[in-house]
Amino acid sequence: MTQRSPQAGERPAQGEPSSVAVAYEHSTTLPDLLRQLELSVLLSTYQAGRVVSLGCHGGQMRVAFSHFDQAMGLCRTPTGVALASRNAIWALPANRQLATRILPAGEHDIAFLARSAHHTGPLMGHDLAWCGERLWLVNTLFNGLVTIEGSWSFVPQWQPPFISAWAPGDRCHLNGLAVSEDGSAPAYVTALGETDTDNGWREHKASGGCLIHVPSGEVVLRGLSMPHSPCLYRGQLYLLDSGHGALLHLDPISGQCDTLITLPGFTRGLAIHGGLAFIGLSRIRETAVFGGLPLQDRNEQLRCGLAIVDLSQGQLLGNFWFQSGVEEIFAVTVLPGYTNPVLIGPDTHTDHSQTVWLVPPVAHRDPA
Repeated sequence: MTQRSPQAGERPAQGEPSSVAVAYEHSTTLPDLLRQLELSVLLSTYQAGRVVSLGCHGGQMRVAFSHFDQAMGLCRTPTGVALASRNAIWALPANRQLATRILPAGEHDIAFLARSAHHTGPLMGHDLAWCGERLWLVNTLFNGLVTIEGSWSFVPQWQPPFISAWAPGDRCHLNGLAVSEDGSAPAYVTALGETDTDNGWREHKASGGCLIHVPSGEVVLRGLSMPHSPCLYRGQLYLLDSGHGALLHLDPISGQCDTLITLPGFTRGLAIHGGLAFIGLSRIRETAVFGGLPLQDRNEQLRCGLAIVDLSQGQLLGNFWFQSGVEEIFAVTVLPGYTNPVLIGPDTHTDHSQTVWLVPPVAHRDPA
């Protein structure tokens, strides 16, 4: 059994307004695990409207929050990270030099600062991915994959064959995107149903989910319970059978699919690095979306946070659980090479106690 040690029980975590207390605990193995892997983790939380950074400094966990309206899809880009919010896609370029000067001075090794937003309007945007030198988004409201570019709200690129038109209306709840391992093209997507009517996927959400091969449009796996977050790794495909709280492994050649581990939460958000899976877990709410799932049989035991799983053995190696303040995890991204990041969002009043300016060097000018 994983041992847990409570943290920040009665005090606000870094970046939180003083009136809000977020309580969490983590396995005693987690700080050493992140240190050995030389990485940190970012989590987006739709319900709480935050991006959470999990890092280490001096052998201790560092947890911080940055506020975005309905924080959803999250991914790395060549210049930093990108985040999908309620009405916009935010670009947060990375800056190593500035990170060392942000308080507490000397603790952070990378900074991500919100600098621009591409206004899309509401799209119910799910997974984001940098692919083929462009930013791709799963546009759930329009049931397809789109790119974010130019002055357009979005550029339509691909839809499942069973979708009849590019029009607003959540027909199949397309949500997850796996790109090819060379990063050149979309490879697989997940959807909650093969339906072409508004909210048609809801009728059979407990078992109507599917995995679709993008280049061919073929449905390669059916009978899933609200699947999310497909990911290709070393020629194998991994995805989350969220309604069962499971991590699945699919061999693309043989088509054999196995459950690697079942976890105590609605699994959504998956990143893989160094043979380890970083999996987001959420508690399920009693709503029209989450009601009737297999997970409801163990509703009282469900957790919200992050689980780290060894893919070779299907073994839980570490965890981070929210006790209060955050109920749902949306996306998970790992940052190899950086152990304690800081994110500063557009709302500097709640994100940080200091104002941060990013200014180019000023050339010396003669007063005359």
